[in-house]
Amino acid sequence: MTDRPLTLMAVHAHPDDEATGTGGVLARYAAEGIRTVLVTCTDGGCGDGPGGVKPGDPGHDPAAVALRRRQELAASCDVLKVSDLEMLGYADSGMTGWPSNDAPGSFWQTPVKEGAARLAELMRHYRPDVVVTYDENGFYGHPDHIQAHRITMAALEMTALAPKVYWTTMPRSMMQRFGEIMREFHEDMPEPDPAEAAALAEIGLPDDEITTWVDTTAFSGQKFDALAAHASQGENIFFLKMGKERFGELMGMETFVRVQDTTGAAIPENDLFAGLR
Repeated sequence: MTDRPLTLMAVHAHPDDEATGTGGVLARYAAEGIRTVLVTCTDGGCGDGPGGVKPGDPGHDPAAVALRRRQELAASCDVLKVSDLEMLGYADSGMTGWPSNDAPGSFWQTPVKEGAARLAELMRHYRPDVVVTYDENGFYGHPDHIQAHRITMAALEMTALAPKVYWTTMPRSMMQRFGEIMREFHEDMPEPDPAEAAALAEIGLPDDEITTWVDTTAFSGQKFDALAAHASQGENIFFLKMGKERFGELMGMETFVRVQDTTGAAIPENDLFAGLR
């Protein structure tokens, strides 16, 4: 036994990703005395500018957007009581097919080995007991999410550490429910074409393939406030439109797939730290 605290490390692509998929576990485990380390890989410079101006449009300044999002990320971390924030600082690559995918210095263009080496340094420093990131498709195919997955898995191979490792996911039953709610809030929203519908149906996992269901209901208010801290991106954060009470009803469970484990803890499990305490 050592005096080193149990440590959770979440590796995310952009400012605001930490709140969407892991805001509940970051808040819950911080409240339980666990050290929470957030690694944010990009600067978020492809987000919305003032007034919702989009990348590539007149008046969009990626450097100014990145600065604003850095400030919002710090505010989100304060809400979630994150112990340590580390920013790798790569340029946001934007959505699939955007010209920024090919920009020199973008995260998507960064060699995996280079990004992984930097992340491995942080892993050796913090020695996480649990690491959380995205699956190989970045949950929904975003280039920076895919790259975050790649450098995380490569960094784990570079270190001699053997933490429990999880990928964020969503039960298909909940994805269907979200689709119904989005149509409820946007009555004029057109039905997706068959190709889009088929792609959406592949996001997440069947409920019985999810290994880990963590109840974060008691921390859903913090999660909502953390999302709200990213005010410059509010147009893109659908969940804020629900209001805090309904958000809490729908977003109180965070789900994961366990992909690495040395504890032998039985699955399904309801705690990322099952077998470690």
